[in-house]
Amino acid sequence: MTFPIYLSLIPLQTPLIAGFFLPIDGLFSTQGVMVMLLAAYAGAMWMFLSSAPKVHTLMVSDLELARQFFEGELQLRTAEVPLHYYYNYEQTLGLSGIDPLYMSTDFGRPAMQQLSGTDGFWYQLKKNVQLHVIGGASIGDKNRQRHVCFDHDCLEQILMKVQTRYVKYKIRREKPLNFLVKTYEGAVIEFAEVSN
Repeated sequence: MTFPIYLSLIPLQTPLIAGFFLPIDGLFSTQGVMVMLLAAYAGAMWMFLSSAPKVHTLMVSDLELARQFFEGELQLRTAEVPLHYYYNYEQTLGLSGIDPLYMSTDFGRPAMQQLSGTDGFWYQLKKNVQLHVIGGASIGDKNRQRHVCFDHDCLEQILMKVQTRYVKYKIRREKPLNFLVKTYEGAVIEFAEVSN
């Protein structure tokens, strides 16, 4: 009695081994490496942007008076310039669509100088919220200093700080938000929200 010997075990295992290593081989191909790099880049960008603070920009008519107000009377802590501002992330301020009423009226110089992302002052409003104070707003009625903002939330947070520091204020209008603040030295600052 003879038994046939089958040598087909080795050919059956070879496709299984090749099938097992085929995805790894595809993973280390040029296309696989590019997909891995893009996934790593997307993860890094998500972590970077989710940890980046939200920044509100406030245009003021007098930078020095604004610095004295925010540091002296509201006692806001100065903040580090966020990393993404070093790479011109702040190009979408919307400054081209500003009503000329809010811009400087001095015809001897341009209404808006080129702004670098690091110009002005930086303050910490909340844990992950910063205030970027820059020049560029015009003087208001009765030679009143103006602080102009495009974000309602920003002005609400400043108003809350004013209320907690017991600084005198008067709300003139809710929408768009407009209120006056009287400093300890007697200067009146108008905070105005600009609706796009």
